[in-house]
Amino acid sequence: MDYGLKNRISRMIRPSTGRSVMLACDHGYFMGPTRRLENPRTTIAPLVPYSDVVSVTRGVLRASVDPEWDVPILLRVSGGTSILQDDLSNEGITTSMKEAVRLNATAVSISIFVGAPNEKETLLNLGRLVDEGEEYGMPVMAITAVGKELEKRDDRYLSLACRVAAELGARMVKTYYCEGFSRVVDGCPVPVVVAGGPKLDTEADVFRLVRSAIEEGAVGVDMGRNIWQNDHPVAVIKAIDAIVHEGATEKEAMGLFLESKAKTQELASPAAGRPQRSRR
Repeated sequence: MDYGLKNRISRMIRPSTGRSVMLACDHGYFMGPTRRLENPRTTIAPLVPYSDVVSVTRGVLRASVDPEWDVPILLRVSGGTSILQDDLSNEGITTSMKEAVRLNATAVSISIFVGAPNEKETLLNLGRLVDEGEEYGMPVMAITAVGKELEKRDDRYLSLACRVAAELGARMVKTYYCEGFSRVVDGCPVPVVVAGGPKLDTEADVFRLVRSAIEEGAVGVDMGRNIWQNDHPVAVIKAIDAIVHEGATEKEAMGLFLESKAKTQELASPAAGRPQRSRR
């Protein structure tokens, strides 16, 4: 592997732990102004210090990510459809590799839709993007999208999708967690990152997913809605970071979350800035 590829991957996957906490903020390319991502800069800014990578489109990168923030960028380069369509698989490449290099992206991401009507086109898009990525020293992450058919999230389907992505040259694969997830990881010869998917019911559910994914071989997570749609996003990402990089248990993560949440609420309290009366 050439220096450029090695260096970019080492910026995404922390060398000291071999793991990564990625912040997914690229939903708007097909979902529009998703709840609590209406103003991307407001959402992203407080979470950057706790993120190993931020995933965005070029439009949001230019408008909402401060060039002085020292955070690697995973640039979403596929698109072409929206949630108004029944079939989300009709995607193409929307941002060139030359543009990704110009924007100083650390890696690029593209969705593939295995088993969907446009499977072939998305896989050929991945192949072409990998060719260009290797030429420029740019890692390509393949995202095993399932469109609106969430019932496809079983280990046989995800194992197939992840392996196909790796076979076509993706340097990393982002997929969903499922029962038997270790089989998905074992069948994929490149690092696997787990998506958060739609917002889960509780913080405990989030921490359980993250802990299980790491225990079963994922190198990290790429989460969005389960972080920034929470009422206390910084507390959530701190707890996730502890699981991924420090090996925290679900219980320990919940304790960290509650502690951080309490501190945030205390600072936000109207009485926080008032002088305290002596208790003597």
